[in-house]
This record gives sequence, structure tokens and C-alpha cells, in this order.
Amino acid sequence: MSRASKGFRIAGNLIKFTAAAIVAGVIALILWRIYTSGTPSDLKAMIPNDRLSAAYGEQGDDLYIFKQDHKSITTAKRNYGYFAITDYYIIPEADQIQLVFRYNNSTIRSLAEDYKLDKTPATDAKLFDLTLVLQTDLTPDNDKDNAGDVEGSVAYERIFPTSVEHKQTSLYNYFRYVFVIDGESGSLSELLESGELLAVYADIFYVEDINYDNEAYGTLFLYDYKTDVVRQRLSLKDKSAIKSYKKG
Repeated sequence: MSRASKGFRIAGNLIKFTAAAIVAGVIALILWRIYTSGTPSDLKAMIPNDRLSAAYGEQGDDLYIFKQDHKSITTAKRNYGYFAITDYYIIPEADQIQLVFRYNNSTIRSLAEDYKLDKTPATDAKLFDLTLVLQTDLTPDNDKDNAGDVEGSVAYERIFPTSVEHKQTSLYNYFRYVFVIDGESGSLSELLESGELLAVYADIFYVEDINYDNEAYGTLFLYDYKTDVVRQRLSLKDKSAIKSYKKG
């Protein structure tokens, strides 16, 4: 074998080895991203409370919970991929909604650019305010004005969280929120039963720019009266957390 042929063979083997190493590295990176993008185990279970405990005491494993198929990640040009709601439960008998909210480190860098901050905030800084907005029907006998474009036809009520838990990973911040809905518009169970609940959506604001009269930094829908519901089941972690809960 000539030296030239041997050199070509060695070069070919090096190219193959390098290509294989690159492919393996890409696969490892993808698997790592998938592994680290999952909800931390500490936030996978519902946050128990008096209302949830009472509802479970009455309904047991048959407790009715549901969600709908809406976009789980913000997709507008101004906030594409910034925020996600990775999971949520609507629990009528407990008059509450529980959800898991997530954003990654690139969202923090985008925030610094959007608001022209002097420096990028720390990844563990409190940066975002999340609230729910209920859209309710003030004229239930008329379904032609449910879009809210007729004065006096639709009411809006902002709901603030009653409980929040936070966990951070190398890439993401996760928050589990509890929202008890039993206010001016009525309880969640009443609104669903009467059909007066038109929509529920989550608004996200930067904590240094909270003005609920302005457009939110990000918005994600959880419920609308036209979309089919998808019944959910309590996980083993959910059941364990609720059963071990002691009323305060």
C-alpha cells in the first residue's frame, strides 16, 4: 500500500470518527435538554389545601378534574417561546385551578433586551407576575355578544394566586400556582355549571412593569366555553399529597 493510500485511509477514519463524535454529542445534548426540561419531582404533585382536601374527601379518586387543548407556549412574535404552562388542572369541586408555569434562561436574556436593562437579571431573581383573568357572561340569554365587543355584555375579573412553589434547574425556572376562584363573579363550580364562564387565561407581567390595564408581556389560554374538555386523573403523587394534608 502506498503512503498516499495509507494517508487517505487514516484521514477517512478520522473524518468518520469525528462525524460519529459530533452525532453522539448532539444526541447527548438533546437527551440532556429533554431530561432537564421536565417538571421537577417536587412540583409534580398538586399543592393540597382545605378545599382540595374536602373535595377529595367527598369524591375520592373520582374527583372531576379537566383541562383543554390550548397552546402551552407563547407564540407571538414579541414573546415567541418565552413562557409555557406545562401542566394544569381545573378542579370545579375545589373551586380552583392549579398550574405549572415555566420559563428558561434565554427568556431572562430576552427580558433584558426587551426592557433595555443595564444587566441581565440573575436566573433566580423574582421576575414575573402571573395572574388569571376570568371572562364571564353578563347576558347569558344572548350568545351573540360573548366576544366582549358589546358594552355591558362581558365582565373581567383578575384572580391572584393563593399559593406558589418554586424550583430551579440549570436551564429553567418552574412555578406551581394555586388559584382559588370564589370571588365577585361567583365560584368556579357555579360559573361552569351556569355556563357563564366564557374564558380563563393567564397573564404574565414583568414585575417592574405591572399595569393590569396594559397588554400583558405574555398570555396563555387555559379555558374557553367552546373547546372540548379533556378529563384528567389524579396521579399517585397527587393522591399521596392530598391524603397526607392536614388542615390548618
